[in-house]
Amino acid sequence: MVTVSRATRLSISNEVDLVRARQEVRVQAQALGFSLVDQTRITTAVSELIRNMMKYAGGGTMEIEGVRNGIRAGLRIICHDKGPGIPDIGLAMKEGYSTSNGLGYGLPGTKRLVDEFDIWSEVGKGTRVTISKWR
Repeated sequence: MVTVSRATRLSISNEVDLVRARQEVRVQAQALGFSLVDQTRITTAVSELIRNMMKYAGGGTMEIEGVRNGIRAGLRIICHDKGPGIPDIGLAMKEGYSTSNGLGYGLPGTKRLVDEFDIWSEVGKGTRVTISKWR
């Protein structure tokens, strides 16, 4: 059973918010004792998700939760927007696929950086990506 020890919610709409979110994630990862490598993996994943949120939806929210499952501690991060949504999640998760002439490594790359990755999206309603990293 996963328990949540503390949660922080941030509104995201610009580059300043992105920097603030990265700093908050790093501070919480340090507090939980993540290695420098894992801190970097988590902040890189968060940067990618937030950049997507700003680019495709104009912004959204990010929640950071300290979580515990038995003796394991971790971070769970939820990025949520009310943008146009993703019509084909399977296609969006393919390496090299992009709707904006990018490299198409964003979502699949983010998935590789974390231990758990879940994405929900509905056209016209938005997208929510939940990632977790365990120590």
